[in-house]
Amino acid sequence: MALPVHNPPSGADDGAQVAPPRRRGRAAASNVSGRFEKFQRADFDDGWGSLDGLPPFRTEVTHEKPRTVITRNDSPDLAFDRSINPYRGCEHGCVYCFARPTHAFLGLSPGLDFESRLFVKDNAAEVLKRELSAPGYQPRTLAIGTNTDPYQPIEREHRVMRSILEVLSEANHPVAIVTKSALVLRDLDLLAPLAAKGLVKVALSVTTLDRDLARAMEPRATTPSRRLETIEKLSAAGVPTAVMVAPVIPGITDHEIETILTRAFAHGAREAGYILLRLPLETQDLFAGWLLEHFPDKYRKVLSLLRSSREGKIYDSTWGKRMTGTGPYAWMLGRRFELASEKIGFGKTRIRLRADLFKRPAGGARQLSLF
Repeated sequence: MALPVHNPPSGADDGAQVAPPRRRGRAAASNVSGRFEKFQRADFDDGWGSLDGLPPFRTEVTHEKPRTVITRNDSPDLAFDRSINPYRGCEHGCVYCFARPTHAFLGLSPGLDFESRLFVKDNAAEVLKRELSAPGYQPRTLAIGTNTDPYQPIEREHRVMRSILEVLSEANHPVAIVTKSALVLRDLDLLAPLAAKGLVKVALSVTTLDRDLARAMEPRATTPSRRLETIEKLSAAGVPTAVMVAPVIPGITDHEIETILTRAFAHGAREAGYILLRLPLETQDLFAGWLLEHFPDKYRKVLSLLRSSREGKIYDSTWGKRMTGTGPYAWMLGRRFELASEKIGFGKTRIRLRADLFKRPAGGARQLSLF
């Protein structure tokens, strides 16, 4: 049965787009207010050239000092129960990023603000050391990079991820890292010794091998070819490496599943995973606007395939469904991934990180004063 043709999500092409010169090097085309704001704000040309003098969006950094850094979850979809996010917002600017709506909690736009107004957790390592030192703490794998990329461009200057790795290394704590950046190679001096103890694995997310598509979709992330080179160098250094074919975008990147897996395996990856495109909340309109700008001829097809995999909706957050979807198209993607992975050689070994080497950091706990 043919799926009905749907209108674009609200806001997908509502005239709130920012002029291309102002958003050069960014993926989102708009900067509309978050869902919690009382008033919706958007740039509007009044006919007098009032937008001509506005400056381009530049990266702004705000420093914050969180009281805790380990985030807990109980989702059955995830293989970990704790994670750390060194940054809020992500300069990579992936248009499909499911973390974009979190910027609305800060009173900012999940659009261009998410890519350009970033928050650095300066004291993350100090707080982490204190949390690991707590008497009741029990070590299990910490996931880093599950929300925003810990090796996004501003990490070169702020080195928050580096400082976190130093604490984890001192404590012999297991850690799993997901990134799109070759900057992870900077920390090989820490990662290689951790890997020798069975305490780390790194996954590189490869959405497409098409350089031009990646530039339009993930404008400030490492190029696809360099991500494959990063897999190769990590693997050569003894670091267990995986590839995440994520997200799989129906009608845009789904034809690349087998090729990405083949290339990643040839470069040293030995584990693999995939995730079907997830578009929660404001991400729906942002992605729809991107499609209209870059793939207007595929707009209806892409959204139709998504709806066929989300029980008629653009997104379904139900546990057990949100990562892979349901229905014939989603089933086909899953079987393609499984067959290709088996044929290529993935899954023959699965690295289990150790937790028995953990040693509580010295001097991390802090005694509160009564005065």
